[in-house]
Amino acid sequence: MRDFIMCVLYLAAIGSVGFVIGRVVPKRLFRGDRFPFRSFPWEKEGKVYQALGIRRWKEKVPDMSQIFPSLMPSKRVPDAATPAQVERMVQETCVAEGTHCVLSLLGFGCVFILKGVWGWVVSILYLLGNLPYILIQRFNRPRLMRILQLMQAKRECS
Repeated sequence: MRDFIMCVLYLAAIGSVGFVIGRVVPKRLFRGDRFPFRSFPWEKEGKVYQALGIRRWKEKVPDMSQIFPSLMPSKRVPDAATPAQVERMVQETCVAEGTHCVLSLLGFGCVFILKGVWGWVVSILYLLGNLPYILIQRFNRPRLMRILQLMQAKRECS
């Protein structure tokens, strides 16, 4: 039981540190059109995730922008959004995806804390808990990038 509690504390610690790092890391370092964040051909610009019913369940998972609205920007595109706001939203999807990917990998540290099969079970469950958030970012980013491209094209024509 002690090892299980240590594993839970470890996961809470990496989640907290990941959240803080995700808030302070310079967003300009993240580009939605570059590896690993750009859409892969098999993703069909996010359409592959529609087969998973993502539109039905993505609004039902907990969202840090609802839990900490003063710390996290909203996930909704404002009606009168500027290209800079949409670009920031693209960057935020990259940060969120990167954070959840790193947390998923670090979660396997439970294998070393909680020996045996239960360490693997907890680690895999933690990975599965992060996976929906990764998929949501990969689904939303191509749409946001299309909006940004349209805004930039409109600005160039003006």
